[in-house]
Amino acid sequence: MKLSTKGRYGLRALIDLAQYSEETPVSITSISKRQDISERYLEQLMSMLKKAGIVKSIRGANGGYILARDAKEISVGEVLRALEGSLEPVECAGLNPRGGCQASESCVTKYVWKRINDSINRTVDDIWLSQLVEEGRNTPCDDKDRSQCKN
Repeated sequence: MKLSTKGRYGLRALIDLAQYSEETPVSITSISKRQDISERYLEQLMSMLKKAGIVKSIRGANGGYILARDAKEISVGEVLRALEGSLEPVECAGLNPRGGCQASESCVTKYVWKRINDSINRTVDDIWLSQLVEEGRNTPCDDKDRSQCKN
């Protein structure tokens, strides 16, 4: 499975947001500078995350983005699915309850694909945004200003 820049950059942006939005909303500009991601691309990612109910936008002079829920309630799987769609690396019609695969009854490889798909989904669903924020705080950084560190 290979994630696109949507998933990779979006997760980085969300970790940044979780770290810096505890007091006030965070602007796209500040995330862009810290994470070295274009503002235009971040706007697209935030729009997708907003639509999924993961972030909220605050209008006005001191506006920006905040998490829609506590970081302990947002899984990496939820974020990646909002940005990437399905995380299953193998689409197997034999696993579809409505059928669609003529070889489904005799095909044993569908069990391999199911285990791979289930394993990936279980793994990303068991990692919480709050854990990544904490990990980021515990990771050494070469720069004295932690805001310049990349997660």
